[in-house]
Amino acid sequence: MTDSPAPPTEPDLLVRDVTAGYGGPPILDGVGVEVMPGKISVVLGPNGAGKSTLAKAVMGLISMSKGEVILQGRTVTGMAPHRLVRAGLGYLPQLLNTFDELTVLENLEMGAFSFKGDLAKRKERVFELFPDLAQDRRKKAGQLSGGQQRMVALARLLMTDPAVAILDEPTAGLSPIYGDRVWAQIVEVAHSGVGMLIVEQNANVAMEFADYAYFLAEGRNVLSGPAAELAGRDEVAAILVG
Repeated sequence: MTDSPAPPTEPDLLVRDVTAGYGGPPILDGVGVEVMPGKISVVLGPNGAGKSTLAKAVMGLISMSKGEVILQGRTVTGMAPHRLVRAGLGYLPQLLNTFDELTVLENLEMGAFSFKGDLAKRKERVFELFPDLAQDRRKKAGQLSGGQQRMVALARLLMTDPAVAILDEPTAGLSPIYGDRVWAQIVEVAHSGVGMLIVEQNANVAMEFADYAYFLAEGRNVLSGPAAELAGRDEVAAILVG
């Protein structure tokens, strides 16, 4: 009998002391988060807390005046977004994340622009994670429901075979039923080994599925810990109402 491998102890994504904004006063002030391999970290907080700004800063879409981003032990601070994708960091924005006139299959192929491996095997691997999309692979994305389109966008992101995926409010605008389906799919993706950093507005739902939670308020870290331990605590409700 062989011993089981020890669980990983180093994060796939380490974000430290990030200060960033849009040219005026900083929106983020010394924010840090971690994402462990195959685990889900959520970033929560009231409107205006800086959650989406953090995702954009990590992804190189806005400049950081201070801070560090380390991906699988490699410092990638300030790297251009397309280079971050090649390094193993995926990003799914809240809006404009599918090509409606393209089929599901063509959307996936568009997402594989930086993938250097066997494309056919990668497509089938992604379809294994998204069996419903496999059945609809010839349909145009614009013919699908909003929840299904969100699945297409997530599947397209996975075509790059990322180590870590950043999702900005993946369930925004969806019904509770479709929101739960998207979260169930996110869990499946994490179980495949992809670390997930998710910005989310619905804290109660997010904490049901997350492994770790970070709460921001006014651009700063104010509370963090295992999601199961933070759920239901009075200070969580206080943070969310601002």
